Amino acid sequence: MTTPLWKRVIGRILQAILALVFIAPLVWVIVSSFSPQPGSAQTDGWGVNNYVTLFNYQAGLPAYLFNSVVISLITIVLSVVICTMAGYSFSRFEYPGRDLGFMVTLSILMVPYASLLIPLMVWYSQIGLNNTLVGIGLVITLFQLPMSTFIMRNAFDAIPRELEEAAMVDGCNSLQALIRVLVPVVKPSMVTVGLLAFLEAWNNFMIPLYLAGSDNTPLPLAMVNMRQQTMGVIDYGATEAGVVVLMIPAAILFLALQKYYVKGFTAGAVKG
Repeated sequence: MTTPLWKRVIGRILQAILALVFIAPLVWVIVSSFSPQPGSAQTDGWGVNNYVTLFNYQAGLPAYLFNSVVISLITIVLSVVICTMAGYSFSRFEYPGRDLGFMVTLSILMVPYASLLIPLMVWYSQIGLNNTLVGIGLVITLFQLPMSTFIMRNAFDAIPRELEEAAMVDGCNSLQALIRVLVPVVKPSMVTVGLLAFLEAWNNFMIPLYLAGSDNTPLPLAMVNMRQQTMGVIDYGATEAGVVVLMIPAAILFLALQKYYVKGFTAGAVKG
């Protein structure tokens, strides 16, 4: 049955309005980062003075970007590797406590950041991980485990066991079958896990606030520190420039990996 023309037109209009609602704030931030604003470095005419302020703030933009990139890479690698192995284990193996272990992993979603960060800060200071990029990446990975493990388990559940059994008949063990046969099939879900890990690590403010020192400050935390100028005036121009810098890598990765992202979320929705 063909959809009437007027319904299709109304649907396109509603889609355009919805897209405008989401895109308008992003466009406003980009324009405002170049526009003149009182209390900012760009007070007269349009220009890039706000970006110059951001680049030269304390340790410098390259240092903050480096910290954010290292934290993001640690989180991505750990999340993809751990959650792929965990999802494979929960999906394929039968052992005592499997379902309980999966439920315990999901229960991390119910634990708020604030209840763990202060004890973690004390524990990290005892084992030497406080004020380190590795320590920050480990904690962000911890809070990524529930959703990412759930995604990977569903992805493996959607794969027929016969595919894995055929690989084992050819001489592969479980780990070889996972790496050589199953990983290429669940690649969209792994990309989804990696993208979610990147977005969380790249934009995370709360965890670095507790665990990062002045030498390991990522860009989101540096932006908050930069907002305050003399006499309590907020430098909105430099803040908006920082938002644009943070937004660019996330937008590029999401657009580049969009097809994998959609497939990864829908993996396991229909089995058989």
